[in-house]
Amino acid sequence: MLKDNIITITLVDKDDNVSGYEEKLLVHQKGLLHRAFSILIFNKKGEMLIHQRALSKYHSPGLWTNACCGHPNKGETVLDAAHRRLGEEMGFDSPLHYQFKFHYQAELENGLIENEIDHVYFGEYNDTFIVNPNEVEDFKWVVTSQIKEETKSTPENFTVWFRKIMIEI
Repeated sequence: MLKDNIITITLVDKDDNVSGYEEKLLVHQKGLLHRAFSILIFNKKGEMLIHQRALSKYHSPGLWTNACCGHPNKGETVLDAAHRRLGEEMGFDSPLHYQFKFHYQAELENGLIENEIDHVYFGEYNDTFIVNPNEVEDFKWVVTSQIKEETKSTPENFTVWFRKIMIEI
């Protein structure tokens, strides 16, 4: 929910049950457990779409990550939020298929704390698109096995959640 430019996201317990709602920045400042999603998009060649986060992002700027990620707002389902953010970030939508979820906690470079139950979705897209420059610095299609190796050899170039996803797939 967006109220006076304040985004309210979903807090959860360790079993992923909704426990409340709080302002997004405050959630990351306090390290509160919250719900998130990550989308991996593949093309017909089996390549994965990754993007470099915009340099203006409030955390993890300039790092490479999966096609799209975000948080459901108050009153929004994870799947609805995933479709919304895919359009907002990457400029397209795609059928999405739930794969798995996982919990991770990490302190970020600026003192913010990620403490998320991340729902992972896969989709396919094979057309052109125009990214949102406020969200995306750059993007590319990569071979999954190659990017799995890169997340291990140069982890500092990738978001923490993407590195964890690459271990799982």
